[in-house]
Amino acid sequence: MLVVLVVALCLVPAIFFLITLQRALVRCAPESREMSPGAVWLSLIPLFNFVWQFIVVVNVARSLHNEFVRRNLPVSEPNPGLALGLATLTLGLVSLVPVIGVFASVAGLVCGIIYWVKIAEHYCPGHEF
Repeated sequence: MLVVLVVALCLVPAIFFLITLQRALVRCAPESREMSPGAVWLSLIPLFNFVWQFIVVVNVARSLHNEFVRRNLPVSEPNPGLALGLATLTLGLVSLVPVIGVFASVAGLVCGIIYWVKIAEHYCPGHEF
């Protein structure tokens, strides 16, 4: 029962995070997308997700950039969210290392929340995308 509870506590935020990424991609015109919005769900596949999440972060950043350019909007950074997303994933991998992993996991959690908010800002109603 405890294992089910722990899995649920980890899975629920992951699902909401993937919904955020999917919505950001859906909001981009099809010609701006570097990946299909539904492809973000492949991140739920164990072990495969260690590589796939990096691909998702890169493609979401490129898609947002392409959409900004397509709409002639000012681009504050070349690939929105790329550096923060890669930092989050890298810290997640470093969190597997004994001793320093504890610090990396806390830093990764903070970066992950900031990344989530940054991506969410690009599709929220009322936010000029």
